[in-house]
Amino acid sequence: MSIKNLPAAPAGRPSAAVNSYLSPRALERWDAGVRATADDQADRTISIYDVIGYDWWTGEGVTAKRISAALRSMGAGPVTVNINSPGGDLFEGLAIYNVLREHQGHITTKVLGLAASSASVIAMAGDTTQIARAGFFMVHNGWLIAQGNRHDLREIADWMEPFDAAMADIYATRTGQDIADVRRQMDGETWFGGTQAIEQGYADEMLNADQVGKGEGAAQASAVRRIEAAMRASGLPRSEAQRLISDFKSSLSDSTGGGAPDATGRGLSDSAALSTTAALAASLTNILK
Repeated sequence: MSIKNLPAAPAGRPSAAVNSYLSPRALERWDAGVRATADDQADRTISIYDVIGYDWWTGEGVTAKRISAALRSMGAGPVTVNINSPGGDLFEGLAIYNVLREHQGHITTKVLGLAASSASVIAMAGDTTQIARAGFFMVHNGWLIAQGNRHDLREIADWMEPFDAAMADIYATRTGQDIADVRRQMDGETWFGGTQAIEQGYADEMLNADQVGKGEGAAQASAVRRIEAAMRASGLPRSEAQRLISDFKSSLSDSTGGGAPDATGRGLSDSAALSTTAALAASLTNILK
């Protein structure tokens, strides 16, 4: 169990009709290429370098199930969690936070680039939280895609209130701030740079600059995620979205001689493939919004 007296997060989802996803502003500000340097990779390291939640592109994603499996394979002992994520599914993020909080060993969370929305909740599970000087935290209330009539939407707002309250409690406990101040930060969608995050208590210390590097596939990953975000925002059923993605991957592979995108966009080594993906992302965003 964490050495810090951290509150547990609520488990589960308020309703099958409620889908939590990432804020468009967080996606726009996410540099998907930020990674830990090669020297920082270790057997007891978990890397969260993507959107939180189910991944329509691979059928997997950064989920509590995946993090639980990684921790089980490591066993008790210290664990480092590298984070560069624009957030995503609030309920999955809270579940991951709980899994890390309950681990038998010291957790060090490292914000290498961005820890926004549900990813910032995950970062709070660290016994020690570090942030890059150029890194960012973002806190806000749960961001949803919901459908229904006015009665349904009012009910959904009521369902979400305890989850926002739970996040505020986690932030306030971890940072030592007054909960009313934290709620104001969440209401206003507040961004903290590295130095400010430490001053506000969201992080304990600064990362050394040599621990942060730049990976490949950043533009591809961003384009892939914009396509997925457009599909989700349109209310497209998961099965239909996966069919369209499968068709797109097949056509892209045929046209470029291979290189269909994986979960992070890696594999799009051909410049024509990248151009095609970016153009499709822009077109889908316009068509489906």
